[in-house]
Amino acid sequence: MPAADAGAIAVAAARQAQLTKPAGSLGRLEEIALFMAGWSGREIPALDHLQGIVFAGNHGVAAKGVSAYPPEVTVQMVGNFHQGGAAINALARTCGAHLTIVPIDLHRPTQDISGAPAMSEEECLTALNAGAGAVDPRADLLFVGEMGIGNTTPAAALCAQAFGGGGADWAGRGTGLDAPGVARKVAVVDEALALHGADIRDPFDALRRLGGREIAAMAGAIVASRGMRIPVLLDGFIACASIAPIAAAEPDITAHCMAAHCSAEGGHARLLAHLGLAPLLHLAMRLGEGSGAAVAAQLVRSALAAHAEMATFAQAEVAGAL
Repeated sequence: MPAADAGAIAVAAARQAQLTKPAGSLGRLEEIALFMAGWSGREIPALDHLQGIVFAGNHGVAAKGVSAYPPEVTVQMVGNFHQGGAAINALARTCGAHLTIVPIDLHRPTQDISGAPAMSEEECLTALNAGAGAVDPRADLLFVGEMGIGNTTPAAALCAQAFGGGGADWAGRGTGLDAPGVARKVAVVDEALALHGADIRDPFDALRRLGGREIAAMAGAIVASRGMRIPVLLDGFIACASIAPIAAAEPDITAHCMAAHCSAEGGHARLLAHLGLAPLLHLAMRLGEGSGAAVAAQLVRSALAAHAEMATFAQAEVAGAL
């Protein structure tokens, strides 16, 4: 897999050292600028083409009462996305992102993971390819989001399989479950792990047995972006869980990723620690859709503006540090 351009990072860091500010005074904005320089291969990176992709899929496990919303909401929200009326539409417009909506076989929910593999090998491969194919190779930065009622349950199962623990360690309230609902979710995750655990041979098998179409598609998009040297803003718990099986086997796979935020879903902070990613924002968000990443994209724009537009000490005729 491609690595960040160390030469571009070094030149960008040298520029940062000459800008009219105390060294390090812009904190993580400086880190973002260097990160973007490394993956763009340019001293002064631009954000001319920001892409957001929302993948949608339906889950058979939703019938187990693991969500506060009925399964038909997935299709209804996809319609809302297309009409421009969802939170992600507003946030994408605000941050200047081109938003792509990719529903995947919404008329065919995956199998209930507590009783069968979520997908066949062919279905999982189709979803992975749908994710990879949705990435625009012209993008300077990508964020991925999802819509799928019940999908925090397979996300919790993927995290447990990848990094250890059980349902109680990874399953949270999702879209607003009450205590009995969380208990049902914990039980379903544990049943899925018991059923599939011994048969999971590799990350692909984890995704097909425990995941979902939109989850596999996000993983496909993230991996494809690495091959294209496109940096990625990871959204919340489910987006990060999509890459968990691969990251457990190949920790470097997220080198081109930044964590947009730490969501209010209980397992997200633990997952980010396993991924070695420090979130840019803590806003208690738990919507999904790529919403947290769209907000964080504005931080990236701010970081690149400061990096590109500030004068150097020499240009401004300002004395540097003693």
